[in-house]
Amino acid sequence: MKVLYLKKVTKSAKYLVVALVSAILGLLIQSAFAQKQYEIAAFLAISLVAIAVVYLTDVSVPFKFLLPGMLFLFAFVIGPIVYTVVMSTFQYQNGNYISKDESIAQIKLLGVEGDEAGTSFDVVVGRNGSGDLAILASDILNQQYFVSTSESKTDFFPGDLELNSDGVATSAPGFVSIQDSERGGLDLELSSTRFKYKDEFFVIMEGSDIGVVKRQVLEYQSSSDTFLNLIDGRTYSDNGRGNYSDNSNPTDILQPGWRSPIWFSNYASLFTDSQIREPLLRVFTWTMIFASLTVLTQFSLGLLLAIAMNRPLRGRRIYRSIFILPYAMPSIMSILIWGGMFDTEFGAINNLFGTDIAWFQSSLFARTAVIIVNLWLGFPYFYLICSGALQAIPADLSEAAAIDGANPRQIFSKITLPLLLQVVAPLLVASFAFNFNNFNLIYLLTGGGPSSPLDGDIAGATDILISYTYKIAFVGDVQNLGLASAISVVIFAIIAAISLYGVRKSKVLDSFS
Repeated sequence: MKVLYLKKVTKSAKYLVVALVSAILGLLIQSAFAQKQYEIAAFLAISLVAIAVVYLTDVSVPFKFLLPGMLFLFAFVIGPIVYTVVMSTFQYQNGNYISKDESIAQIKLLGVEGDEAGTSFDVVVGRNGSGDLAILASDILNQQYFVSTSESKTDFFPGDLELNSDGVATSAPGFVSIQDSERGGLDLELSSTRFKYKDEFFVIMEGSDIGVVKRQVLEYQSSSDTFLNLIDGRTYSDNGRGNYSDNSNPTDILQPGWRSPIWFSNYASLFTDSQIREPLLRVFTWTMIFASLTVLTQFSLGLLLAIAMNRPLRGRRIYRSIFILPYAMPSIMSILIWGGMFDTEFGAINNLFGTDIAWFQSSLFARTAVIIVNLWLGFPYFYLICSGALQAIPADLSEAAAIDGANPRQIFSKITLPLLLQVVAPLLVASFAFNFNNFNLIYLLTGGGPSSPLDGDIAGATDILISYTYKIAFVGDVQNLGLASAISVVIFAIIAAISLYGVRKSKVLDSFS
């Protein structure tokens, strides 16, 4: 009886959880559709159906355990990877964020110029006798007053109007000003309405009570998908890279542009554009050196301490606890503390050694500081790994080698180290991959510097590929997300290749074959 009761309770709880999750997913699907995020909405809908089928039927028991992991895998691993690959094939940077239709609308809106006199009016917003949106405009200096809609303009004499103490018209025959409560809902319509003035000129709102005289300079020709300059006759055509450019001068483009597929141009520019290729090659070289030196120094120090602590030593437990402390502290806190210690004027390191080194102003010293800090952060990990691995190596092997006449150095190089590397080789590869993308250390300690941004080069001396990619995407005058995505894909390919090579060389997967 008790078992049946528990089954009913667990079944009810399952239905309740599934219903709650389904309701949340349903709300997210509606929100995604409302924001026109159709890909996200489709994924959420598939997830909703999958959850209902798997947990409300007995179609597959294993999937009841696998489904949550699979959904999170697609949402947070595969999805971002696919999105990054897709974005790497687009012109996606400052001025090229929106769609083409939005770009055309913005160019038409911005493709205007004022008259030579820079004429402006004090404006009261209201409606005419027909209920159309209108403005009551006042030019105090020239005693010019009129009511204008998008279709018509009616002039008035000052005597026909109600003027305030400043001479600005506040009321006119057939014109009713709108209340402040209604004004908020008309902002979009007001900003896009062109009120009639004279000839090709019109009045547009600039602020809440100012109207300025403008005329259209750029006209969109939908039949040919071009913009025509009405003043000088120049034609701007789609250049295939997300902008309309002047046919006679391709470097003259209209802004804003739009996200446009350019396929492999971002990848090609990594090799063909010297402004991208040279700093990228410099950063890549330093990234390889940084990751290699980090793994070598961390492993060497960790192994050295592990060998020392593997022997009988008074106070060994205390020493082991001290060695683990850097690993136990949050890395962000440690990095910031080290950054203060390397300060030129007040840092503990310069004060301790009586030096006056500008650690973060010199490329050599900044790179040295990065390696030192990363050594401090990483050696406890390898100390723990090597300590465990050394204790797992049978002592009989070393004793047999010693009986055969091998000295300690030979025993270490021929027996201990090879056996140790079989265990830690995958971890060395993983550490290399981690430090290849060690963004936190570079960003918090040096910011990638020292660098010379005034020369137009955003790559600093200590920038690694991931921090350089971050700068391309989010720092500087041109934030090129498409190029940054292309570099991210290249980084992924490099790490995958190095990791695969390291795993194959270590033969760590042979036991699973």
